Amino acid sequence: MKKNKILVTGGLGFIGSHTVVELQQKGFDVVIIDDLSNTRIEVLDGITAITGVRPEFVQMDLKDKVHVASFFEQHSIDGVIHFAASKAVGESVEQPLKYYENNISTLVYLLKNMTKNKVPHLIFSSSCTVYGQADELPITENAPVKKAESPYGNTKQIGEEIIQDVTKVFDLNAIALRYFNPIGAHESVEIGELPLGVPQNLIPYVTQTAAGIREELSVFGHDYPTPDGTAVRDYIHVVDLAKAHIIALQRLLEGKNKSKMEYFNLGTGTGSSVLDVINAFKKANQMDVNYKIVARREGDITSAYADTKLANEELGWKANLGLEEALSSAWQWQLKQK
Repeated sequence: MKKNKILVTGGLGFIGSHTVVELQQKGFDVVIIDDLSNTRIEVLDGITAITGVRPEFVQMDLKDKVHVASFFEQHSIDGVIHFAASKAVGESVEQPLKYYENNISTLVYLLKNMTKNKVPHLIFSSSCTVYGQADELPITENAPVKKAESPYGNTKQIGEEIIQDVTKVFDLNAIALRYFNPIGAHESVEIGELPLGVPQNLIPYVTQTAAGIREELSVFGHDYPTPDGTAVRDYIHVVDLAKAHIIALQRLLEGKNKSKMEYFNLGTGTGSSVLDVINAFKKANQMDVNYKIVARREGDITSAYADTKLANEELGWKANLGLEEALSSAWQWQLKQK
């Protein structure tokens, strides 16, 4: 029986690499496209060490539409999981054009070639940022998509709209997975979150501060209307998140989707403040973290955590790994870095 061949864009990134592992462990044939702008080629070795299979890898910038067209002419692809995108809220506020070019034009070129070559299935890496500051918590998939708080969030909204429009006129089925805050590392500690330069996300900044690489962690804002004044997010273990992508892909491959474009929230359903995370890290790893309270950061919202009922019931998926487990694996991964 022929294996389904799945293209994973951004497949050497944090979530992408963990998803490639899960795909290979489920017997899928994987080809990765990554431009290595925010990761390292050594991640390929980590994937291979875990699965025993070295996935096919193509180094490519998806903004190069000639190369994208050539790739699809040379490969027979059954489905695409699209991660490749710039992803930092704060950076997107400072460099909006970088985000619009990187996150929107690449999606358009990908969809053009998927439709031309009759690739029928797409899993889109979306984000809870599409909801902005939701009126009600926890956030359900029926919550209104509000005006984005950042260019990054806006690219996810626009991306979803583009895909929705394409599914109306082409033989394309898509699922947008709106995830909350992925953290942690694979239990093997062969792969994990590997930001290049100064981290834009909380957890690698926590681990690098604990390791002495960073002098102190900046906690952005302590005057939010939350129990301890710091912003609240839903932190989901990256392995749980990766597994959801495989379940969503199988849903499309088996024709079980109920509409041509579906949307699912992926989170734990529990909100944790920044100080909660710092305290959980200390407890999980018996390590202190030097931090200071600074002003709020533009583009940040007060609170976001998921209502996961739809994903639990429709996909048969739920998050199984807890906050301390994720923070312990993140610290073990940090210790392994040279």
